Amino acid sequence: MINTLQNIFSIPELRRRILFTLGMLAVYRIGCHVPTPGIDAQVLAKFFEGTEGTLLGMVSAFTGGALQRMTVFALGIMPYISASIILQLLTVVFEPIEKLSKEGEQGRKKITQYTRYGTIVLAVIQGAGIAAGLQTMTGPAGEPVVANPGPGFITLTVLTLTAGTAFIMWLGEQITERGIGNGISLIIFAGIIAGTPSAIVNSMRLVSTGAMTPTVILFILVLMLAVVSAIIFMERAQRRVPIHYAKRVVGMRNMGGQSSHLPLKINMSGVIPPIFASSIIMFPATVANLIDIPWVQSVAAVMTPGHWIYNLFYVAFIVFFCYFYTAVTFNPINVSENIKNQGGYVPGIRPGKETADYLDTVLSRLTFAGAIYVSAVCVLPTIMISKFNVPFFFGGTSLLIVVGVGMDTASQIEAHLISRSYEGFMKGATIKGRRG
Repeated sequence: MINTLQNIFSIPELRRRILFTLGMLAVYRIGCHVPTPGIDAQVLAKFFEGTEGTLLGMVSAFTGGALQRMTVFALGIMPYISASIILQLLTVVFEPIEKLSKEGEQGRKKITQYTRYGTIVLAVIQGAGIAAGLQTMTGPAGEPVVANPGPGFITLTVLTLTAGTAFIMWLGEQITERGIGNGISLIIFAGIIAGTPSAIVNSMRLVSTGAMTPTVILFILVLMLAVVSAIIFMERAQRRVPIHYAKRVVGMRNMGGQSSHLPLKINMSGVIPPIFASSIIMFPATVANLIDIPWVQSVAAVMTPGHWIYNLFYVAFIVFFCYFYTAVTFNPINVSENIKNQGGYVPGIRPGKETADYLDTVLSRLTFAGAIYVSAVCVLPTIMISKFNVPFFFGGTSLLIVVGVGMDTASQIEAHLISRSYEGFMKGATIKGRRG
């Protein structure tokens, strides 16, 4: 590993990209500590005390603490993620967007532009909601979070939070273009990892006070290692459907006669199902903050993280969106026709409709396994907090993103090293054409 790190910084281009990425992430973390004007930070901190395991605690942990401190980056990059998901779904179900996606580089630029516009719109809406909510927040003694509420505060807060989200979006694009890895994913990664030191300190404090025993800490560490290993295994796991190509004559040459495979991932939908499920399941709590009606309050009480009804609905929505998003992004009929047009076939399966049915059956079984895996990881934080009194969120969408981004970034660094005939992260890898 030491030799690998030396190789990384011995390549000028790779060194420059890594340092640029680290610099942009440092700028992002600095912005996470710049407060929004007009807010009493001390009262806000008291309001967020003891929110571990609640909806506010979960959202704050996902933004790297920016929401809890109500900084200029309080909205994070989530408006951009939401806009990207909406455009991605529209690419499949809305014909004009679908045509744009097939127009090559110009079409992709147009979709990216629409995504930026959508990000600003969502940021304005979310910023207005946060500003209105801040005006109703009070500390333990009834002191207001906002000193001077009113239209002026709402306008200033919306502009500040929207500008912060736009700046984060620009940082992500710069990292993608001039750095290493996917910029947006790395920003989310940095925000999640930023909570690790405080989680370690809180755990040590609980051990020192006797609230947690060393045996529980050891069990949690072993469980965390097992969960991360399972996520790495499941994210790399795939079902390889064999494809054979018949021989055919093209001009003066014989083509085909070879074997290949169609890789089908177990978790083809990625982190989108838990994101969608979280957005829908947060609706009762959001309504309860705006409407003071007894039955609405009772519904919101059971739809909070940790309650068994919340977990039941959360898992149901995750399973539904796993199947929904997989069906939207993977069309067995089109894949079957492409295989048939290229002279390929699945051994023992007739080309055409039977191949499409076979792929659909395989994909349905894989999606079920993937949905159960994603659901287990996403429900894990509430179980650990309620059963073991863990003072931080471990699992869920955050862990899926951290592991996925880490694997993707390591793969890109590996590609840079191997392309220049250096040893990569994988020991014993044979580089074709390399001299001894």
